[in-house]
Amino acid sequence: MGNVLSTSFAPECNELKQKYDTCFNRWYSEEFLKGKSLDNPCESFWEEYKECIDVHLAKQGIKPMIDAVKNDLPLENGGKPPTPEK
Repeated sequence: MGNVLSTSFAPECNELKQKYDTCFNRWYSEEFLKGKSLDNPCESFWEEYKECIDVHLAKQGIKPMIDAVKNDLPLENGGKPPTPEK
């Protein structure tokens, strides 16, 4: 069955997740931790994987709930809702 942590929420996205994980782990261990690079070259793989996951979250009816929470409790400003404009 393999490592459960290496699989995606949506099996259809496993290949994209594997590409991202491989790229990120290589960059993190060989570049970032050695102080050679702060720029993550794997962002395009992340975006592809995220798009795939978003499609399957929507099919499961989960994405609208996640989007609602993001609007109610944004991560910006330390997770605090924005102050109303005067």
